This record gives sequence, C-alpha cells and structure tokens, in this order.
Amino acid sequence: MTGVPRQPVTQRKIAEHVQRLGELYPPIPLDSVDRTILDPRRVAARFGHVIDYLARVELEVDRNVLELLVLLPDVDDTNKTFYSDVWQPQEIQHGLILDRLQTDLGRPPAQPQLDVSFRIKVLGALAHLKPVQDIAKLLYFLTGASTERQAVLAYNQLSSGLAEMGEQAIAETIIRPIKQQEPGHFAFYQMSATAMVQDKVLRPWQLFLARVLRERSYNLVGTNARPAYKADMGQVATDLGIAADLAGYAREIGRVEHRLLWADRQGMDFPPYILAALRESVELYRERLDRGLPAR
Repeated sequence: MTGVPRQPVTQRKIAEHVQRLGELYPPIPLDSVDRTILDPRRVAARFGHVIDYLARVELEVDRNVLELLVLLPDVDDTNKTFYSDVWQPQEIQHGLILDRLQTDLGRPPAQPQLDVSFRIKVLGALAHLKPVQDIAKLLYFLTGASTERQAVLAYNQLSSGLAEMGEQAIAETIIRPIKQQEPGHFAFYQMSATAMVQDKVLRPWQLFLARVLRERSYNLVGTNARPAYKADMGQVATDLGIAADLAGYAREIGRVEHRLLWADRQGMDFPPYILAALRESVELYRERLDRGLPAR
C-alpha cells in the first residue's frame, strides 16, 4: 500500500494523544453554556433539523460503545481509555447540550436509536476470531474517521450560520466548544487506522475483504442504514449548503480511507460509495418534499 505516512505512527504516539485529549478537553458542563437565543423561531426554521440530527447522533454514543464491546472484545488499554474515558463522556455531553438547545427552540427532544443491530450481533459472534476482529477494528477506525470528519464540517457550517444570524451566545458557548473536541477524535481514528496498515496487521486477503465490506456497508453518520434517517441526512446536507458540492464534501470525508484502502486506484479522488451515499440521502429528502411531507 502507498497510502502510509513517511513518519510511522507508533502505539505510544496514539496513547499520548488519547491522554492529551482527556487532559485538554474535559466534558463540557451543562451549566457552562449561554443559552440566550435572540430569535428562536428563526433559528428553529433554519437550523432546527440540523441541531436535532446532531443531538441524536451524539446521544447514540451509548449504543456505539455497546457495539464496540460486541465487535472488539479484546481491544487494548489505549482503545478502552479512548472510548470509555474520553470519547463517550465528551460525546454524551454534546448530545445533552444540543438536545437542551433544541427544546429551547420549541422542538421536541431527540429520539436516539440505542438498540444494537442484528447485523452487529452476527458479526460480533465471529469477533473472537482474530482475523475477523482485525478487519472489524480497521473498519471501526475508518468509520470513526469518516464520522468525526463529517461532524467537524457540520459544526463549522452551523457555527458560521449562527454567527451570521447574530446568535453569538449559542455559536460561541455551545457550538464552538463542541467543534473544538471533534478534531481530536478524528485524529485518533486516523492515526489508529494508519498504524494498522503501516504495520501490516492485516494480510492481503483481509485488506481485500475490508474493502469489499466497506464498499457494501458504508453509511453516512447517523443514518443507521435506515431510509428515513438517510432522508434526514439529506435535509442536513441541504440546510448546511453541503448539497451544493457533494463531490467536494465526499473528498473531504473520504480522504483517510482513500489513502489507506484505495491509494493504488489511479484517477480516484475519493471512494465512489461515499458520493453515492450522499446523493441517495439528498434524493430521498427531495422525494419526501415531492410527496408533500413536511421537513423535519
């Protein structure tokens, strides 16, 4: 593979990164934010659905942790520290703060999906086999990198939009602190996936299977393979202006797996399944509008 960095990523570097994340970014206290909203109706009309979607995704972190326990029963201490002591406490606070914000906007609370899917349980039954667990671990890191990159871009757009509306309090004390924590999560996943490929943890047949599974199972953040959630994501993409340049967005969120899984494919700027997922979500949202169904 040609997509590994010149400077190797060591397990020590990853462990030190996780330690720094925990020290620099404790969970955001609920009472630390300024919930002043100048025009709740205007904010709800423009970004209410986006805030609801982000709140639900962040609150689903508890299900994500259960999935990790099923898929990766033998993870090392660094991974356990990351998802139990750093990532989960930070993300759940993001969800609680955003959920309170949307109730301030007069919207109903988020409804996170907390049940582990049957597909995850089936894969988990095979996870005690090391070759299977190695594949699952790489896919977990790739999914995490894609998810966190999507979060970073979404919070950047939301922060800018709220600032343009003059809603400085929630932009500066809610969205900005949340978006400051997401790049560190992305870096963890990127470093971890890179280390697996650079160290040749997976054999060629495992990498091939990882590519096949990734191509067939890729989902955008929060869609959970459900058409209704995919349409919801299409509305998020539209509300944030992402739908105007889906290819550019696909390039941004697909860089890690393009570099690690598809670097030998000439002429490929990003994995095509990412753009296909984006187009499907936007199309499902537009179909919802065409049927006369209200936006969320």
